[in-house]
Amino acid sequence: MVDALGVAVIGFGWMGRVHTQAYARLPHHYPDLPLRPRLVTVAEEVPGRAEEAAERFGFARATRDWREVAADPRVQAVSVTAPNFLHREIGVTLAEAGKHLWIEKPVGLGTGDARAVADAVARAGVQGTVGFNYRNAPAVEAARELIASGGIGTVTHVRVRLFSDYAADPDTALTWRYERRRGGSGVLGDLASHGVDLARFLCGDIASLAADTAVFVPERARPSGATAGHARSFGGEPGPVENEDYVGCLLRFASGARGVLEACRVSVGEQNAYGFEAHGTRGAVFWDFRRMNELGVSHGTGYRDQPVSTVYVGPGAGEFAAFQPGAANAMGYDDLKVIEACRFVRSVAEGTPYGTTLADAVHSARALDAMERSARTGGWVSP
Repeated sequence: MVDALGVAVIGFGWMGRVHTQAYARLPHHYPDLPLRPRLVTVAEEVPGRAEEAAERFGFARATRDWREVAADPRVQAVSVTAPNFLHREIGVTLAEAGKHLWIEKPVGLGTGDARAVADAVARAGVQGTVGFNYRNAPAVEAARELIASGGIGTVTHVRVRLFSDYAADPDTALTWRYERRRGGSGVLGDLASHGVDLARFLCGDIASLAADTAVFVPERARPSGATAGHARSFGGEPGPVENEDYVGCLLRFASGARGVLEACRVSVGEQNAYGFEAHGTRGAVFWDFRRMNELGVSHGTGYRDQPVSTVYVGPGAGEFAAFQPGAANAMGYDDLKVIEACRFVRSVAEGTPYGTTLADAVHSARALDAMERSARTGGWVSP
């Protein structure tokens, strides 16, 4: 008989729903997991939202106070999908209460917050998984294996890009995401955090960097009520955008490789244009999230005029076999969170970390803080 794992979700915007659906899908994709999530509590401060989530998704109870989750012995594991400024308090409190954490990136507003949660998790002896989901794509894991095996030779340089249009509309409401106190470092924490994680996942630690940032939409209207996602606001009181719309960053890896990382949340015409290009002494590998299950691969001994082949990943690449029976059958974004949920639950069951950890969040936060320092000083800095 499979044991139950009592779970709670704190914060029920879009990402809270994604986590909840991932828990529900685990028995279908991973029937051999030794623990099966049981939805105990959903916590959301917006009036009525928790009750609606409980009714729709089957949580046993709903509350507006996340602190009730810490005191509930029926809850062993918690998804933290609340806004960034709450990550530290919630994460530390839950870890100290003995709860395992699946917490969304960037884990707070900077390195201090991420490290505080990481230290609390370590002291409590609980498991902590972080929502760097793009590394879970089977094609990305295949690319990492190709690079690690020397399939493209020694990596010389990599480009990581994360362009989105979610904030391109100047009528997008001035929510917490655009405030320094509650949202932190803007597109750095939102998208560049993923870019740092992908760069480290593929090429190892970052030794130093030089960055430039910009705000392209300096003012937005405040929302008139509760919002979710990237809602528009008309006629509200205007307020300043306090954090970055764009970051461009040069990277130097400990391996000697070089890199470029760009992220922007106001890129008109770019709908989640996320991906990377990694070049080596004998080849290259390319990935685009919008064609998530494909890799462009060039390798061999041709050097000049060496062609690029399209490879459709299939069973044998990462966790692909848990979702599709053969290559070129598409997987999607939500599947990456199911993989993440599986690794979180397996970590809890076995007491051994699988997938991303709070240490990865600390590494990412250090790089993001370094980008901010570099943008202020105009020079190279070390994370």
